[in-house]
Amino acid sequence: MTERYSRQVLFPGIGRDGQHLLQTKHVLMIGAGALGAANAEMIVRAGVGRVTIVDRDYVDLSNLQRQNLYTEQDAMERLPKAEAATRRLSAINSDVQLSAYVQDVDAAFLEHLLHKESIDLIIDGTDNFDVRFIVNDAAQKQKIPWVYGACVASGGLSMLVVPGETPCLHCLMDTLPGAGATCDTAGIISPAVQMTASLQTAEAFKWLTGRLDALRGTIFSFDLWQNQFSSVDVQRLKKTDCPSCGPNPVYPFLSYERTTKFAVLCGRDTVQIRPADVNHRDLLLLADQVKKRADITHQNGFLLSFRHEPHAITAFRDGRVLIQGTSSIQESKSIYYQYFQ
Repeated sequence: MTERYSRQVLFPGIGRDGQHLLQTKHVLMIGAGALGAANAEMIVRAGVGRVTIVDRDYVDLSNLQRQNLYTEQDAMERLPKAEAATRRLSAINSDVQLSAYVQDVDAAFLEHLLHKESIDLIIDGTDNFDVRFIVNDAAQKQKIPWVYGACVASGGLSMLVVPGETPCLHCLMDTLPGAGATCDTAGIISPAVQMTASLQTAEAFKWLTGRLDALRGTIFSFDLWQNQFSSVDVQRLKKTDCPSCGPNPVYPFLSYERTTKFAVLCGRDTVQIRPADVNHRDLLLLADQVKKRADITHQNGFLLSFRHEPHAITAFRDGRVLIQGTSSIQESKSIYYQYFQ
């Protein structure tokens, strides 16, 4: 320990006591894409005692521009990201106990995992708000802090959510967002990933080492291309009647009614997606986002159709989406979250 972590121990914010604390902690990484991979590497190199990684996707060639744990060989073999990340991280620090789940994160799985394991902190590395709201409610229910993070194009933002103290994600966003920019529609540069992950991991280190006085206490956002930075105190946005973190919580996003539903349409090689809390979709806004990377085949006041080869995607004004050319729920989720947040 003296040699491996010597520079970290020399840092007065952590010191020897903080380093010992890190080695007793268990961090859960939700997602092993760009943010998840960057966070996981910093957490493992720092000597956190145990790290569990959950991700449903596999490594693709397009990931390599920004997802630092993966190689061309991983992409050629289509290795699941959770498995590929664990292999690489084990080679980086064999003292850390690593666990991998090649698994889609839904409410049932996450609640089971949090009941089974003793988790000290959750780090958000996911790519959609459906999962983030599930994480938010599960963390509130189990009284586990989590670090929210998101990035797209040249910007990002981060915030530590502490149950009972800070506003939760539901306080800040009453309903699931509709169509929004994603890395697949607006692109992303790797410095935005590394900046966001650094903000997340810094807050994680503070929490895990008990340095609560150093916590930022704000939601920090930035745009590296436009040279814009903002740190906003959101404490006043904590809602006394929030159904996720208020005095009488019901944890709505852990219920079936508030989840995005994927259903295979019988005999049509098509999956229908019905998002929760989206009953009107702005098709003009969606068209502006989609046309940057896909061919729009049909558009009117009621629906928008476009190609994601070899699939056809149709988004309806009432929020529903059809993905034609697959009967796989897993594949349809991967496609859906590339265009819809």
